[in-house]
Amino acid sequence: MRMSLLTVRRALAAILLLGAVSVRAQPATHTPAQISGQGSVQTQSQPSVTGGRPVHWVVPWPPGGPLDLVARVLGQRLSEQMGVPVLVENRPGAQGNVGTEWVARGPVDGTVLLMAVPGVLTNPWFMRNSVSPDDLLPVVRLTTLNFLLIAHPGFAPRTLDAVLEAVRRRPGTVSCGGSGSLPSVGCLLLAQLAQAEMLQVPYRGNGPALNALVGGEINVLFDVSNTAVPQLKAGRVRAIASTALQRGAGSLAEVPTMAETIPGFELTGWQGVMVARGTPATLVQRLNQEINAALEYPEVRARLTESGLEIAGGSAAAFAATVRADITRYARILSAAGVKPE
Repeated sequence: MRMSLLTVRRALAAILLLGAVSVRAQPATHTPAQISGQGSVQTQSQPSVTGGRPVHWVVPWPPGGPLDLVARVLGQRLSEQMGVPVLVENRPGAQGNVGTEWVARGPVDGTVLLMAVPGVLTNPWFMRNSVSPDDLLPVVRLTTLNFLLIAHPGFAPRTLDAVLEAVRRRPGTVSCGGSGSLPSVGCLLLAQLAQAEMLQVPYRGNGPALNALVGGEINVLFDVSNTAVPQLKAGRVRAIASTALQRGAGSLAEVPTMAETIPGFELTGWQGVMVARGTPATLVQRLNQEINAALEYPEVRARLTESGLEIAGGSAAAFAATVRADITRYARILSAAGVKPE
């Protein structure tokens, strides 16, 4: 059938109109890889940090712990920002050395991150063949962690003064649990300041040490606030003092600080990101910017603060300065205690 000239013209006009509508209705073509957490758009001259390759974020502890939570919450946001998969991989073992070594011996292209804690700095004092902190580069400090000195409910001393008196009166009998990291440093520092010996009881992680305290196997333990508070509320343990610089809020408002009794007592933990030494400074800076942007995202901040974590952030240089100061401080305490790697 032959179409009239008027019919053809109408059909062509309809096609052109639909094409115009289609072009105008197209959404912006920026992918998650092009949009940073601060709203800036990455162009072709500024590709994603890893060049489109997945990021492997190694958590050197089992799934389900505080470190795992932080990595997964941040990892999801980083994936959206950078436009690449961020794969959280748990590689536990040897007090974190297994996963730490995997990162330290890995690529230096920004695709492998370590979820680091101060144990990275103290492990060489407790375990032979531990990864040296010199093999890693600090990227960003994620959170700050304060500790609570907690006791089994059956332990008679109720104050820090009373604990110190018990340590001095019965040297070597008051037991303090540790896991080869800051909890162990806390026990040793407390003994040094009491000028008397405490019974150091090692555990494979602070989770087993906390279970031992609840079960009455040990007298006291330094534990991070976010895991100790649920046990406090349940009445399974009792708070003696906090390592925070000032008293907390809510259930911790009545808990005195260690410094109120022992001026200058300092035991502050952190969670941070590190990469293998040899990673270019430009990549470290880009990763720092991406992670800081993710830390500012409202949903990320809400999830972390709800878990009892104090968000830190900041520059790679600031984190490196913290690491250097901690190495010096822990070396002084552990050397004075005569600690030798086993």
